[in-house]
Amino acid sequence: MAPPRILVVGAGFAGVECVRRLERRLAPGEAQITLVTPFSYQLYLPLLPQVASGVLTPQSVAVSLRRSRRHRTRIVPGGAIGVDTRAKVCVIRKITDEIVNEPYDYIVLAAGSVTRTFDIPGLLDNARGMKTLAEAAYVRDHVIAQLDLADASHDEAERASRLQFVVVGGGYAGTETAACLQRLTTSAVRHYPRLDARLIKWHLIDIAPKLMPELGDKLGQAALEVLRKRNIEVSLGVSIAEAGPEQVTFTDGRVLPCRTLIWTAGVAASPLIATLGAETVRGRLAVTPQLNLPGADGVFSLGDAAAVPDLAKGDGAVCPPTAQHAMRQGKVLADNLIASLRHQPLRDYVHKDLGLVVDLGGKDAVSKPLGIELRGLPAQAVARGYHWSALRTNVAKTRVMTNWMLNAVAGDDFVRTGFQSRKPATLRDFEYTDVYLTPEQIKEHTAATVIKH
Repeated sequence: MAPPRILVVGAGFAGVECVRRLERRLAPGEAQITLVTPFSYQLYLPLLPQVASGVLTPQSVAVSLRRSRRHRTRIVPGGAIGVDTRAKVCVIRKITDEIVNEPYDYIVLAAGSVTRTFDIPGLLDNARGMKTLAEAAYVRDHVIAQLDLADASHDEAERASRLQFVVVGGGYAGTETAACLQRLTTSAVRHYPRLDARLIKWHLIDIAPKLMPELGDKLGQAALEVLRKRNIEVSLGVSIAEAGPEQVTFTDGRVLPCRTLIWTAGVAASPLIATLGAETVRGRLAVTPQLNLPGADGVFSLGDAAAVPDLAKGDGAVCPPTAQHAMRQGKVLADNLIASLRHQPLRDYVHKDLGLVVDLGGKDAVSKPLGIELRGLPAQAVARGYHWSALRTNVAKTRVMTNWMLNAVAGDDFVRTGFQSRKPATLRDFEYTDVYLTPEQIKEHTAATVIKH
């Protein structure tokens, strides 16, 4: 009899942690493990702003899934575009564009999230995101290119517009992105004698009334003071009304000549979740505290894609989409999946949040480990120590630490690769949110599939 087939969709914090635990705890031949992912690496997402600013190289935050020969998981390069829970089939589009049906006995939906967008004119065509490794590398090239183009221009209006930068989203990603890139342009402009440093202006806007409210009033205010001290204009209670190629219109009526709009206004669950036709909570799959889907045999979900009850908080709260929760959910889900295989009881996921860290670049940071409020160098030590310890391999830890030390000693560099320099890339080009199937299309693909138990 063939061993049960376990299919894990997604190689983020949740999916990789689950696979690693399954490999360690399953006996040889007890199950077949398959991992579906477009890229054969695990991306350490919280450090992307430092990739965009050049403090870290892209390779240092992309941990290869193929380095170890011990692992017995089969990696399928591609993306899941639909799931038929009745037929127990996942429809996969490989990187060759071939569409195949992958039968499973147990499926782990760790498909993560995509950038949340709104119906704002011009947004998808003119904004850049900060959700993928390619986006971070592209944003860095784009920002440095604006300095080069402004330096080369004889048109004062064009020069001014190229030196205005807008980041939308006052959460961790947006705040760190604005802070890190502002440091980059401040360092770089010293090497452009024709440019007036006073013309460079960074704007951070958010519709919320407070910056990073999860940090609390004191730390949120401390972060706000750091940004304003660096001449980053922070506008709260404001969003984008229209995004054009050469200007941005704010909801308060301001029109800003601008060639750079970075959109980090939250995330939404992967569109894969909608293909299941199951109950959701704000787009995230509604699962039990044991991380399985009620009424669907062998279906588990976790991370950003799932609305996991936060039993530590209670009152109907769900776990926030953070790496901290995703990694711990991965371990619990793996244990519960193994328990299902062995007909043992499942356990609930319970985890009390350990705190938050925000790296603002240089010596600036705010952190709240275990409820203790820190700022400045102590907060920076906690933030970088947390990120460093969370990296999965010693190779990744060595690369990141080396990059940090080199940046501290040698300072920033301003080399751009010329990535897509002649074809501006936008949100549409990095997150393929239009490739998913409808329930009817999924049934067509899976109708001929016979599942043998």
